[in-house]
Amino acid sequence: MRFSAVFSHHFKLKTRDVGEMARQYMCGLVQADKKNIERIEEAVPECDYHALQHFITDSPWDHRAVMDQVATEADKILGGSSDSCLLIDETAFEKKGTKSVGVARQWNGRLGKVDNCQVAVFAALAQRERITPIDTRLYLPKEWTDDPARCRAAKVPRIETVFRRKADLALEMVSHARSLGVRFNWVGADGFYGNDPAFCRGLEDMGETFCVDVHSDQRVYLEDPQPYVPSWRGHGRRPRKRRTDSAPIRVDQWVASQPADLWRTVTTRDSTKGKLRVAALSRRVWLWDGKEETARSWILIARRDGQTQSNHKYSLTNQPEDTPLETLVCMQGQRYWVERAFEDAKGEAGMADYQVRGWFGWHHHMALVMMALLFMAGERLLHKDTVPLLSCADIEELLSQFLPRRKVDADEVLRQMTVRHQKRQASIALAYSKQGFQPPG
Repeated sequence: MRFSAVFSHHFKLKTRDVGEMARQYMCGLVQADKKNIERIEEAVPECDYHALQHFITDSPWDHRAVMDQVATEADKILGGSSDSCLLIDETAFEKKGTKSVGVARQWNGRLGKVDNCQVAVFAALAQRERITPIDTRLYLPKEWTDDPARCRAAKVPRIETVFRRKADLALEMVSHARSLGVRFNWVGADGFYGNDPAFCRGLEDMGETFCVDVHSDQRVYLEDPQPYVPSWRGHGRRPRKRRTDSAPIRVDQWVASQPADLWRTVTTRDSTKGKLRVAALSRRVWLWDGKEETARSWILIARRDGQTQSNHKYSLTNQPEDTPLETLVCMQGQRYWVERAFEDAKGEAGMADYQVRGWFGWHHHMALVMMALLFMAGERLLHKDTVPLLSCADIEELLSQFLPRRKVDADEVLRQMTVRHQKRQASIALAYSKQGFQPPG
C-alpha cells in the first residue's frame, strides 16, 4: 500500500480538508528531522502550521475509531498465529511545566527515576519479532482526577476523570482488543504488572492466558496453601479472615536452591550474534492474596544466562503444566520486542515529538503515529523474504527521500528562520508579560 494513500484506508474522513491534514501530518512524521508541527510544516509541501495545529489539537475527528481500525488491520497481518500475543507496556514522555494533560512528578522508566513527565500504557500486537502498537491509554495521576477544573482545562472528557491504576488501563485494553476481534493467544507484561496481585487474576478471570514477569522478591507457595477460616470456639469474635499454615518463599531463594542438573539449555531466538541460548527451569507454584477462598495455581518460569549463570528473570504463566519448557521460555522472552517497538516509535515515527497539551491533541497524535507504525510493520512483513533486514529506520529513510518535499532554496531557508525567530520572540514576550515586565530589546 502506498504511504501517501494509507491514511484514506484507515482514517474515518468527514471532510476533504481533514483527510488532507491527516496525509500531511503522516508524511511529516517520516519526512521531518524532528516530528513536531513546526518541522513538519518546513518539510511537507503546501503545509500550513496553523491549519495543522488545529487538526491535531481541536479538530473533532475520532481518535478511537482510527485506533480501532489500526487494531483491525494489524490483526490481519499479525493475529491468528500460534505465536500471536498482546504485549502490555508503558512508556514515559518528558515534559516541562504543569499544563500538559496527565503531567506529574512520577516514575520515568526510560530515565530510571522520578521525573516530570506523562505516562501512557500501550498494547502492542506481536508475532515473534513483528510487532506494532494497537491501543493506548494515557495515565491520569490522582492529582489530576482529584482536580476537575484542571481536567476541564485540558479538555479531559468527564468519563475519563475517574482514577484508574495502570493495571486497570491494561485490562481495559485487553478487553477492548477482544471486542474488536483481535486474535492473540496470550498476554505479556513486565514485572510492574506481574507484581500487581489483581492484574494476573483479572486476566485469568477474563479467560486469558498470560505470561507476566515478576520481581525477585515475589513470594510463592510450593504446595497448595489451602486457606481456611479458623473454626469458632464459642467466645470472642467469629473468625472471618482466611489464613494458611503454609509459609511462602521468595522466587529467587527457591531458584538459588535448585541443583545444576535441573536447568536446561533452551534456544529462544536469533540475534545479531547468532542463536540466543539461555538456561531455564519451571515449576508449578501457588499464589494466594490473603483474600480469595482458594489459591491460584500457576507455573513459575526462571531463566538465566547459560554461560555466566547470572541475569535471572522470573515469570508466571497460567499455561497448562504439560506445556514444553521451550514454549514457556519463548513466551517469556517475547517482551524483548516491545522495547524495540518503542525505540522505533520514538526514533522513526515521532511518538515523543508532539507539541500539544490537551487530551484530544495527545490522542490524535498517538493515533496517527500508530498508523505510520502499522504501515512500516506491513512493509517489513511484505518484503521479509527479499529484504529480510529491512528496518523501520530504512523505511523512514526511503520515504523521506521519495515523498514530495517542500522546495528549500535560499529564500525559503531565510523565511523559515524568520518564522522561528518570530515565534521565539513571541514566547519571550509572553513570559515577560506574565511577570509584569517588558522584554529586552
